[in-house]
Amino acid sequence: MSLTREAAIDTARVLSKALPYIQRFSGKTIVVKFGGNAMIDDQLKKSFARDIVLMKLVGINPVVVHGGGPQIGRLLKALNIESSFVDGMRVTDSKTMDVVEMVLGASVNKEIVTLINHAGGKAIGITGKDGQLLLAKKLNVSRQTPDMKEPEIIDIGHVGEVAGVNVGVINTLTAGNFIPVIAPIGVDLEGNSYNINADLVAGKIAEVLMAEKLLLLTNVAGLQDRQGTVLTGLSTAQVDSLIADGTVYGGMLPKINCALDAVRSGVRSAHIIDGRVDHAVLLEIFTDEGVGTLISNLGT
Repeated sequence: MSLTREAAIDTARVLSKALPYIQRFSGKTIVVKFGGNAMIDDQLKKSFARDIVLMKLVGINPVVVHGGGPQIGRLLKALNIESSFVDGMRVTDSKTMDVVEMVLGASVNKEIVTLINHAGGKAIGITGKDGQLLLAKKLNVSRQTPDMKEPEIIDIGHVGEVAGVNVGVINTLTAGNFIPVIAPIGVDLEGNSYNINADLVAGKIAEVLMAEKLLLLTNVAGLQDRQGTVLTGLSTAQVDSLIADGTVYGGMLPKINCALDAVRSGVRSAHIIDGRVDHAVLLEIFTDEGVGTLISNLGT
């Protein structure tokens, strides 16, 4: 169906407004963590894939890191494998790790690759084990109550943290005009596999690539104040104050700390954006308004 003259003019106006952003970010790397509602809603999945393809076509180098917690949970339930959490992290024994690799490294990863390729991109799906992209080490969790003399060390199995990133793997793919799609599974020096939080992986990859931006898609509108108003442009010092006074707490803390670490390590800005919004990635990158919270070192 052809556009009316008015609709065509509106389209041209939108493209014109995006031009300064395209010029500014062309040749830059942007790391996007894909998760939340955007991963389970068909329309949002398609719009995300189109956003990533458009970024690549205008000269930006997108790197996608994805999660898949709900998908892992569903398969564990179907296989009658019990699952539990400690401090928000899934206890991952050997059977659970097999499921994690099956879901993240196969079904979820390949679905995202297929969506991007179908939208006209050239995506390649890998896990952190491929080319030893993500060197992992076991994550130690401790817990202490007032009546304990020493903290209790809790073994949560094959849950890891990032010890190193082989940037050569990513650079080879981007130099070949491919879009890397990375499942957050790492491997240690002995060949053991580890399930790593996708936000942490995205943050570390953004750090070592010295990315222009780190985008973390969430199921909320962004970082909010006590009245529920979304806070847009924040410095790291302002975010520290919000954490100190208890405005930021609970499940948002790990994501915010990931964003802070990235910015303090050289990433130009980190964004907590609402993945429930159609074309959230493009709106955050190519408009003044955005759809979430931007954190930078500006003013600190």
